[in-house]
Amino acid sequence: RVCWFVIKLILNELVCLVPAEDIIQESGIKKARVGENVTLQCSCQDDAITFFFWYQQTLGGKPQMISNRMMHKQDAEITSDFMKRFEVHGTGRDNNLTITNLQLSDSATYFCGVLLFSAVEFGDGVFLHVQASLTPLQAVVKQQTQKHFQDGDLIDLSCTIYAQPCAEDQDQSFYWFRHSASQPAIVYPSTGQCAKLSDDSSVKNCTLSLRVESASSSDTGTYYCALASCGEIIFGNGTRVEISALSLKRENAQNSQILVVFLSVALVFTSTLVVLLGYSVYTMTNRRKCKCTEYCSNCTFRVVHLCFYLCIYLHFIVKE
Repeated sequence: RVCWFVIKLILNELVCLVPAEDIIQESGIKKARVGENVTLQCSCQDDAITFFFWYQQTLGGKPQMISNRMMHKQDAEITSDFMKRFEVHGTGRDNNLTITNLQLSDSATYFCGVLLFSAVEFGDGVFLHVQASLTPLQAVVKQQTQKHFQDGDLIDLSCTIYAQPCAEDQDQSFYWFRHSASQPAIVYPSTGQCAKLSDDSSVKNCTLSLRVESASSSDTGTYYCALASCGEIIFGNGTRVEISALSLKRENAQNSQILVVFLSVALVFTSTLVVLLGYSVYTMTNRRKCKCTEYCSNCTFRVVHLCFYLCIYLHFIVKE
């Protein structure tokens, strides 16, 4: 049993991870109108998968399972909340989701997932934007078309929304939606600073901002500014964010700054060392001088005494 358990763990490590690129799913924003039917396509090229899944995640909500289907079966199991208008058409490696009679509440991100042993992997996700035929929400979203940043920069995006609420007591929510070819769809909740254009107008001017610290290549993508109100979502045209590596000039400038700091520290250290060495030499010289003076004084005293006694001795000899 122990051997079988170890073998199973090794097999899981070797084959249970499905690369995200093996899951082929629509991405970005897919637009449709209320009452229409839409099909979201998904397939996986890995032969070892055992189950297919579909998940729905509304703005600000948690992912909810829509369906699950075994690889070699056509029929899928639909959860109770989605049984009326959601259907899954599965044949082998394909697992397509069809939503009939679209409602505004169907606006959400839809993720296709697969299971292989104990590992689950998801596609990038597609945001289904359901628009009303005659919308009570009048809004205009303005944002920059493109912005360039370098590695390590602060990504600072902003957009302006001019909106006329469909009801005075209707709540408004603001979001940033990021779409990237190499990364899953990400939704950032945001807070908008809103003010009326004038006392006579019900139109509000709302400013949204998004800040991302320490930009890297994984932050590359298109960022959409969005307003959710009256059961509907209004998107901007998106700001394309490009992240490039540090330029040679900037890198050299940073290296020069580091070199200046290093040399300054080395200069302070060397100066301190010279002062300490000078003080040590001065102290040692004084000690030797004192010892020498004391020794010389003693020698002089002894010589004088010797001369005195010698003179007395010679005096007595001369007298005799």
